[in-house]
Amino acid sequence: MSPLRSLVLTALMLTPAGAFGIHSLIGLELDPAQTTVEYKLGAVPHTVEGTFALKRGRIGIDPESGKASGELVVDAASGQSGNDSRDRNMHKNVLESDRYPEIVFRPDRVEGKVVPQARSQVQLHGTFTFHGADHEMTVPVDIEIANGRYSATAHFQIPYVKWGMKNPSTFVLRVSDKVDLTVHTVPRVGMGQF
Repeated sequence: MSPLRSLVLTALMLTPAGAFGIHSLIGLELDPAQTTVEYKLGAVPHTVEGTFALKRGRIGIDPESGKASGELVVDAASGQSGNDSRDRNMHKNVLESDRYPEIVFRPDRVEGKVVPQARSQVQLHGTFTFHGADHEMTVPVDIEIANGRYSATAHFQIPYVKWGMKNPSTFVLRVSDKVDLTVHTVPRVGMGQF
C-alpha cells in the first residue's frame, strides 16, 4: 500500500463518517496465507501446542457507530499438534470435526479507537459458533499500523469444556479445561459503503 493511500485510509478511519454524508465502511480482508491461528493447552507433564488454518475472513466496521459485520472461519479439521495419535483423539473425541467442520466468529461491534502509526487495542464483540453452539464473547485485539501496513493480534481463552466439549485428560496426561488461542493477521484494508 502506498504511503498516500495509507494516509488517506487513516484519515478516513479517524473522520466521523457523517462528515461525508454516508457511512464509510472499513473493510478488512484476511488472507489465510497471512494469518496464523495458534493454540496452547496447559497440561502436565507438558503444554500442548498446535495450529489451525483460517479458511476465510472478512470484517466490516463502521467507525462512527462501532457496528461490525462479517465472519472469520477456521477449518476445525486442520488442527494439528505434531502428534498424530493426540490429533486423532482431538478430532474424534473433543472437536468432533467430522460433525462440526468449522469454527466461526461473527463480530457485531467494536469498541476502542485505532491510532495511526502506533499500537492500539480494541475490543471486538461477537458470537463464536463452536462445536455446534453459539457463544457470546469479547476478544481483545492489538492493532499496529506502520509504514502503511496493518497487523492485528488477538489473544484469548476458549473454555472448551464449559462449552460442551470433552476434556482429553488421561491417566498420564492432565490438561486444562481452557485453551489459549492467538490469532495474528496482516489484513488487506479497503473502504466501501456500510
